[in-house]
Amino acid sequence: MTTLGVIGLGRIGAFHTETLCAIDGIDGLVITDERTDVAAAVAAQHGVKAVDSVAELLASGVDGVVVAAATPAHAELTLAAVERGIPTFCEKPIASTAIESARVAELIARSGVPVQVGYQRRFDAAFAAVKRAVDDGSVGTLHTVRSTTMDPAPPPMDYIRGSGGIFRDCAVHDFDVLRWVTGQEAVEVYATGTRQGDPLFADYGDVDTAAVVVTFDGGAMGLVSAARYNARGYDCRLEVHGFDDTVVAGWDSGAPVRNLDPHSDFPTGKPHHFFMDRFTEAFRTELAAFVDVTRGGPIRGATVADAVEVAWLAEAATESLHKNAPVRVEEVRNR
Repeated sequence: MTTLGVIGLGRIGAFHTETLCAIDGIDGLVITDERTDVAAAVAAQHGVKAVDSVAELLASGVDGVVVAAATPAHAELTLAAVERGIPTFCEKPIASTAIESARVAELIARSGVPVQVGYQRRFDAAFAAVKRAVDDGSVGTLHTVRSTTMDPAPPPMDYIRGSGGIFRDCAVHDFDVLRWVTGQEAVEVYATGTRQGDPLFADYGDVDTAAVVVTFDGGAMGLVSAARYNARGYDCRLEVHGFDDTVVAGWDSGAPVRNLDPHSDFPTGKPHHFFMDRFTEAFRTELAAFVDVTRGGPIRGATVADAVEVAWLAEAATESLHKNAPVRVEEVRNR
């Protein structure tokens, strides 16, 4: 049996706590948040133990740690757990910038402590099936991979202010999926975006709608669409086009689109409302996989090295947006 710690009990941390309570093989949870009243309330709701500090949690004998605090704290908290030799699951990203991510990755690599990074789409049944189809060669040579992420509404502006922008906060999931599915590395990106919603996006140097073209070293082209305003629901789709076949994920009955074809009633289900209901099973599978990591198993999700590559992609896309010009990933990395 395994005891896990959860650090940070905001939206995703509270969600992870609930998910972990339902996973077989976990016999204890220790949780903490800088808001001790929140920690106490979550603990009472789920019948788990709350402690007053990160230090107390790390010293409590947990077998693994889930870092779900705000992005600026990810690096410090992950390294604190790693320094104690505790296997760690860190929500994306592992640090606020690509440079810091690379530094953290180097320290983690030296430690030998396993760290899994939270990119849950890898554990979604449909996305995983697309990956298998690419790997078994049935799609043929890849030429275009499209990844879409559109939220029903923006997160709070206080979050946007510290998120690092739409590419570091939202499109990183698309960048990770593109790398993972294609098995190729990004060479160059061109990003553009617009602001038509809350004027604070402009104040924070961000956009509310963005598109990115990614050129990969194996010849595939990646197309990313990200938006903060999509009132019909949470839209997350993947389309992979090869010389021999086209495969998709996300075109299920809950796809948040209004189909105007008079000869088709697809989709017929209730639209996905948010990423947590769209990927409930993926999160559960992802965290169950991390439990295996705490017991000595391999990392089956995103590694720290994967997270660093995605961070460089996000960095290049952000620079491209501000320059209004293509940016080579290697040039950003070499700086």
